[in-house]
Amino acid sequence: MSTDLSTQIQHHTFADPQALANALAHSVAEDLRAALAVRDTASIALSGGNTPKAFMQALALQELDWPGVMVTLVDERWVPESSERSNAALVRSNLLHGPAAQARFVPLYRDAPDPESAIGEIEDGLAILPRPFDVVVLGMGNDGHTASFFPGGDHLAAALDPATTALALPMRAPAAGEPRITLTLPPILAARRLYLHIEGISKQEVLAQAVSGEGQGAAYPIRSVLKQARSRVQIYWTA
Repeated sequence: MSTDLSTQIQHHTFADPQALANALAHSVAEDLRAALAVRDTASIALSGGNTPKAFMQALALQELDWPGVMVTLVDERWVPESSERSNAALVRSNLLHGPAAQARFVPLYRDAPDPESAIGEIEDGLAILPRPFDVVVLGMGNDGHTASFFPGGDHLAAALDPATTALALPMRAPAAGEPRITLTLPPILAARRLYLHIEGISKQEVLAQAVSGEGQGAAYPIRSVLKQARSRVQIYWTA
């Protein structure tokens, strides 16, 4: 019998996407301010896709000591920033403008033919970020993937290994499109605050299956994150 993970999450439900974006931006900014009150730098890892655009735009409007904020990505498609599918381009166009442009951005993509060729350079870049991350904001697909932990991924088991010392790994999967680079599970779990931002009824149903562990939910990669989270994952959802 699968273990129900309801005690591992805390739900925050909003009337519409903009209300969610504003509330999530406020909460994340509070986390970053708290970190900056005790340290010179704060770190955040963000997810890509269409869902977080409004959140990033709202976060850019928050009053923060932006020069002290270091930003990276949870995962990235192996495409240059000139591509419309680039998560780095998404961050630059939606977050890193105005005062927020003073934040230091550490992208995952490198000018190399594939992620395997650049993994050493990627890990060196991640090593300069203060860890544990103060904030990690995850997304989730309708197949239960989060980060680039895709079902059927060629390095899924290694990426989800809680004992791995790798900070990032390549990932190829049928549903992934391009090759990907993704943070592994340990740096995600170690985050001081872990958020999951999802929108739509279908994703709410996928999450419910992952939490209950019933049916396909038992194998969803997001369940591995929820099951091993060190504190309650903050779920921000709207229909």
